[in-house]
Amino acid sequence: MESESLTITVLGCGTMGVAILSGILSSLTSLRSASVSGTSTPNALLPTRFHGVDGTPPKLPSRFIACVKRPESAERVKKAFVEYVGVVRVLTKGNVEGATLGDVVILGCKPQMYTDILGEEGMAEALEGKLLVSILAGVKIVQLKSMVPESTRVVRAMPNTASKIRESMTVISTAEDLHPSEKALVSWIFSQIGKSLILGEQHMDACTALCGSGPAFFALIVEAMADGGVMMGLPRAEAQMMAAQTMQGTGRLVLSGQHPAIIREQVSTPAGCTIGGLLMLEDGKVRSTIARAIQEATNMAAGLGSTKK
Repeated sequence: MESESLTITVLGCGTMGVAILSGILSSLTSLRSASVSGTSTPNALLPTRFHGVDGTPPKLPSRFIACVKRPESAERVKKAFVEYVGVVRVLTKGNVEGATLGDVVILGCKPQMYTDILGEEGMAEALEGKLLVSILAGVKIVQLKSMVPESTRVVRAMPNTASKIRESMTVISTAEDLHPSEKALVSWIFSQIGKSLILGEQHMDACTALCGSGPAFFALIVEAMADGGVMMGLPRAEAQMMAAQTMQGTGRLVLSGQHPAIIREQVSTPAGCTIGGLLMLEDGKVRSTIARAIQEATNMAAGLGSTKK
């Protein structure tokens, strides 16, 4: 990656790919606006946590390629990036071309399809010396490396559906041969759609269950709480909004440093309504049931990398 600017290509640019590119483009617009009045370049304005070990900020992308399979998908992606004409190029059935033109290639297809895409004629040559970032659940780095040239650096990342509103929790796993500057770049990319952190790949299936499947579990809890409110006479829309905002507020308290158990204790006054409700939840084994759901989703995630159709 020696050019002055980078090109990011997304192979299989679906909902998640659009969300990732949208977050990057929005952030770049803000950085460039902030640099206009000063003497700093956009990448020099990046927080130091995204700098390499030598203190050098990573190069930032300036061109983007979205590869899709069907013409109708191409129209959807073009509509999503209508304000970025000339910056985002959309290719239909052009995976090899997109990979050839890209410096960073994000693999965003369904997990069962990665062998078809990486096995396309000319793809190995296109990925020579490139950085390949997979957001596929259950597909391990060793599986990806077996299908690409030795010079291709491979990274796994697990974002979630909240990427659409830039509130994702993304977990990143990197191979040992990844240069610090590339690791910083990957961290920056996924920090544009929420929070990101780096963990060992042995944790990735559990992260897939907790972060990838987590929105569905939390949505079920919000629904259940709203149902309870409706049962007690609240209007449906208001009950749903209250449940969702309460969950968001509690999450922010935890992220600010408060332990969940402390929050629970602070709300549980003697002979109050909260402790009565908590006892009902414990009677229903809600705590163990949710923990077991993460366990089951983790086990299922481990099998998603199978190429069986």
